[in-house]
Amino acid sequence: MSLESTLKKRNLTTYKLVKMRKQLILLALILPFVSLAQQTLTLDECFDLVAKNYPLVKQSELIENQSRLAIEAINKDKLPKLNVNAQATYQSDVTSLPIQLPNLRLEPPNKDQYRATLDANQLIYNGGMIDATSKVKEAISKVNQQQVEVNLYTLKNQVNQLYLSVLLLQENHNLLTAKEKQLNARLEEVKAGVKYGALLASSEQVLHAELLKIRQQFIELDFNKSALIKRLSLLIGKELSADVNLTLPVVIMSGVESARPELQLFDLQKEQVAYASKLISKSNLPKLNAFAQGGYGNPGLNMLDNSFNTFYMAGLKMNWNVFDWNKTKTEKQSLEINKQIIDSQKETFELNNDLELINLQSEIDKIKDLISTDNEIISIRESILKTAESQLKNGIITASAYITEFTNLYESKSQMNVHETQLLLNKIQYQITKGTYYKN
Repeated sequence: MSLESTLKKRNLTTYKLVKMRKQLILLALILPFVSLAQQTLTLDECFDLVAKNYPLVKQSELIENQSRLAIEAINKDKLPKLNVNAQATYQSDVTSLPIQLPNLRLEPPNKDQYRATLDANQLIYNGGMIDATSKVKEAISKVNQQQVEVNLYTLKNQVNQLYLSVLLLQENHNLLTAKEKQLNARLEEVKAGVKYGALLASSEQVLHAELLKIRQQFIELDFNKSALIKRLSLLIGKELSADVNLTLPVVIMSGVESARPELQLFDLQKEQVAYASKLISKSNLPKLNAFAQGGYGNPGLNMLDNSFNTFYMAGLKMNWNVFDWNKTKTEKQSLEINKQIIDSQKETFELNNDLELINLQSEIDKIKDLISTDNEIISIRESILKTAESQLKNGIITASAYITEFTNLYESKSQMNVHETQLLLNKIQYQITKGTYYKN
């Protein structure tokens, strides 16, 4: 091999390496933008995001903290209580003996008296009132937490409608792109026909006008999609690009029993009533406390000693309300009525939910039949358009007649897109209404 050929081979190799390096650098620069342009989002991700980012979610933590602090405060009643008391009084009269005893001089107490004490009280038994009160607070917290879950669950329908509205526009955009591509192909054929005098120049103008209409439709679609994406972005708390790609959800109709969060809410409300009833039952049980008092005053415990003295006392105190005029019984009856009201609300909810499910199932069955007819219509329209294309090439029909058949076909396809999206919307809404929507 000559020196010249060796140098040429080395130069070629170097050129290829440099070219490859440039391509890799260019690819590295482009990839981030490509990945950004191809932002994708699923319906399940939207549900997760709204459950994490919606402002109402903050209430869950606040309710939990509030319940913890309330129970902590209630349990402090088990600890001893210390009170410092002080008083100075002047009274108009004091106790005195109306007779004089021989060899005994009794001085009456001073009309100005002073006393300072430190009192300690320790609960020994109160019938379990503290624990019962804590249970009621826990039950109230659970009810409030579940109410937040119910409110968040209702957002799923809003997310579903927005998501599928964007998805419909996305599918229509793809359909419009295919329509534009096919019309451009016909335009090239018509141009050739006009050039060789086989077709009138007006045929080309008609197709140009139809392409301009398609551009207008693109503009309208883009603006509508942008507005919906902004609403969806605000609802789920995540910034979405204008060209975000929404993936098509796969829905599996489940025969599982209803699991709506409202049903659990009703059960928790009844549980709260049950704990409140137990608390009322314990209110009439005897209560036992130990107490101690130490003090300094004039007089002390000895009323006959008219001077400042220290003193103390200790003991037990019991309190038992043996008769409350049937107050406890009346309060329990009121709670029982409350429980019946909750049962009535639950029955009403289940009835309305079942009615909604029947309506949705009817809508699903209707749309399935419409889609079946859509397929037949599209098949016929495609056959008609194929004939019209041949006739347009041969100058048998005008471009306007061709556009009519062309538009008919794509309107049928667009209608099928609407029906398919409606079917998906109703299927997901059925699962949400039933409370059995699960991630795929």
